[in-house]
Amino acid sequence: MRIGLLGTGPWAQAAHAPALHRHDGLEFAGVWGRRPEAAEELAGRYGARAYAEVDALLADVDAVAVALPPSVQAHLAVRAARAGRHLLLDKPLATTVAQGRAVAEAVRAARVASVVFFTVRFRPETEAWIGAQAGRGGWFTARAQWLGAVFTGDSPFAASPWRREKGALWDVGPHALSVLLPVLGDVRRVAAAVPGPGDTVQVVLDHAGGASSVLTLSLTAPPAAAGATVELRGVAGVTPLPRSADDGAVPALLRAGDALLDAVRTGRPHPCDAAFGLRVTEILAEAEALLA
Repeated sequence: MRIGLLGTGPWAQAAHAPALHRHDGLEFAGVWGRRPEAAEELAGRYGARAYAEVDALLADVDAVAVALPPSVQAHLAVRAARAGRHLLLDKPLATTVAQGRAVAEAVRAARVASVVFFTVRFRPETEAWIGAQAGRGGWFTARAQWLGAVFTGDSPFAASPWRREKGALWDVGPHALSVLLPVLGDVRRVAAAVPGPGDTVQVVLDHAGGASSVLTLSLTAPPAAAGATVELRGVAGVTPLPRSADDGAVPALLRAGDALLDAVRTGRPHPCDAAFGLRVTEILAEAEALLA
């Protein structure tokens, strides 16, 4: 399947381009970026073609991977879906409900496959744990801590304008929700959202399965305190999300590519499709409204 890449920033260079180049079932056909010189450089590195126009790239491929800020991603994902192209998207799908709904509706109307890349969901250990805990049930409460040092360490994403504007709620909040929702059920309401130091946010969720959860999210944690943990408590006792072999984003993206190909072949939506991305966007927007 011929696939093009939209975006040329640090995430496109570190994750998307290497994964698309390495994937046996994908032909990395081209790159478009908002900076033509960056598109030329990145495409040349992998033997792909640089495109000056998005529509020209869409005309030459079967699918696109997107590594762009969420608002730009949402706009271009709609264009790609309407052109009949399958979508490998990044989280968050969008930063407004209207944008997210437009993507999900375009995907549904065009009957194209979509996968949203929630990194931890494409690690085998995480998926196995989610399946086991969802089948077990009886959960009473959960806590998820996703603490990053993007703004306090030497991260290449520290200068990202959308991360500076939207903070941890929108950057790492999707990761926490992608793990909790398939285990505890959908969110009936966001019970509270409280700001902390820097961009830190604590969010309390009421789940359809009867459990509650507390999310602590930050991109301004001290580097020594950074990390992610998830813990469930219920009739079966206490169950933490096991540490997985952190083999980086590229292997996870290779699995996401497998998931997209499988959705194309079978016609079955992937659990992390655009509709799921929209639901995550709706929950985050509700929390953001409480913070405001």
